[in-house]
Amino acid sequence: MERWVLTSNLLGEEDTMKVTIIGGSRGTGAYVGAAALKAGDEVTVLSRSGNVPGDVRSVVGSATDPAVVREAIAGADAVVVTVGGAKGVKRQRAAATRTVIAAMKDAGVRRLIVQSSLGAGDSASQLPAPLNLITPIMLAKALADHNEQEAAAENSDVDWTIVRPAGLTDKPATGQVKALLVGQDGTLDGSIPRADLAQFILAAVTDESTFGQAIGVSGR
Repeated sequence: MERWVLTSNLLGEEDTMKVTIIGGSRGTGAYVGAAALKAGDEVTVLSRSGNVPGDVRSVVGSATDPAVVREAIAGADAVVVTVGGAKGVKRQRAAATRTVIAAMKDAGVRRLIVQSSLGAGDSASQLPAPLNLITPIMLAKALADHNEQEAAAENSDVDWTIVRPAGLTDKPATGQVKALLVGQDGTLDGSIPRADLAQFILAAVTDESTFGQAIGVSGR
């Protein structure tokens, strides 16, 4: 199956969500926030900069600070982790994800989406040749961080989904996303617009068929 089919909505079609984005001031997180706002959802963004739109609830601080994370996820229906690496910090993504999961357990928040990367875990086989050979070498440090991040999600008892995008671009959305589980036939293309990735993440939030799955995604 090359196109992921969203099968189950946990909320009614007209219900809105309270979504917290960890690392949402730029990159994929900013696109997820914009898509959620457009859908009428309530959005909270945790970031170091606080550089978010005025209609977003902003929590400023570190994603590895338990008190700050607890404030950010209070009352959330879902949490989306889109943090990147931090200069001088070893495995920032993994540390932030562990902090988020602990805070979610304390707050009784169940739904978690983690943005990882194609090439992490067992997904190198989904990359087209020769990227499937060189990506694990070129991105070894980042992928080690993502592997630890993914393990934190997989070993938790929350309702997690890991999304592994190909190379990210800021090109306009196409509305076309190719999504595969490891072991499904085919490979993924080399890139995906962040706007398309954001829509995929937001749609997956309420889809029970994505629970406990690590999904590779790219443009078509």
